[in-house]
Amino acid sequence: MAYELKRDFIGYGANPPDPHWPGDAKVAVNFVMNYEEGSEHSFELGDGRTETGLTEAHAGSQVKQGRDLAAEGMFEYGSRVGVWRLMRLFQERNLPMTVFGCAMALERNPEAAEAIRAAGYDVCSHGWRWVKHFELSEEEEREHISKAVASLERTVGHRPEGWYCRYGPSVNTRGLVVEHGGFLYDSDYYGEELPFWVTVEGKGHLVVPYSLVNNDGKYAGWMGTSDQWFSFIRDAFDMLYEEGAKGRPKMMSVGLHMRLIGHPSRAVGLQRLLDHIGSRTDVWVTRRVDIARHWARVHPYPGRGLNEERDTAAAKP
Repeated sequence: MAYELKRDFIGYGANPPDPHWPGDAKVAVNFVMNYEEGSEHSFELGDGRTETGLTEAHAGSQVKQGRDLAAEGMFEYGSRVGVWRLMRLFQERNLPMTVFGCAMALERNPEAAEAIRAAGYDVCSHGWRWVKHFELSEEEEREHISKAVASLERTVGHRPEGWYCRYGPSVNTRGLVVEHGGFLYDSDYYGEELPFWVTVEGKGHLVVPYSLVNNDGKYAGWMGTSDQWFSFIRDAFDMLYEEGAKGRPKMMSVGLHMRLIGHPSRAVGLQRLLDHIGSRTDVWVTRRVDIARHWARVHPYPGRGLNEERDTAAAKP
């Protein structure tokens, strides 16, 4: 039977499991740098349009046909400048991060790919290209997954252990990821603050949820200054830290984009956030793959996913 996505409005409920983070950390924090620049929709790649997502050109482009050169330059900024600023901020503090890497984008900047490899960041596949997977056919998506894995093995020296689509997956994505094999987890879910297991084709598969709330995408919307972004993400961290101190540790994902928060006036908000988190004790700032490995070790697959366990229990007389 093919894997069927089912909605779940209950989750762990009022009593989530204790993740037992290393060092009894009150919260696990994972920073994600989305590396997309060079794989987005463009005339150059035969798409017939210019991508403007998460740039100053978004929704305000005056170009009605043909190439949007302003938007192209905004994407190129991320790959030419932003990536190096973000990496410096983390390396100066000896902090790890995860890269959601579009395979084609990393192919187009070998210097950045090598720096990511040398830094020891884990690369979670963000697809072959920065396209909407829910618009692909099942066979097209299967091909994209295969091409992404092979490409990342070449550019960063290891195959990705995680998967994350642009915007959202298709109904086929999780099944195709498991079908391909070699993935420890996917992050195509926004409805939880702890990892959880699902059963796909009779196999345990881990979901490590992501966040579009704790994300610099706010800069492309209603948020204007680094102070606003810093205070917004700081408040999320402080609440999770306080909850962890009361015996309910969670994880926190913070999404970053080189073409957004890589600009100086925005990067200073990230700088403040890193220093604020660094001033607290009992915080596990870590890579995404390390969260997945920890969860698989401490909370191994129970033989059924969360939905299946609850459905079975409800069916008992």
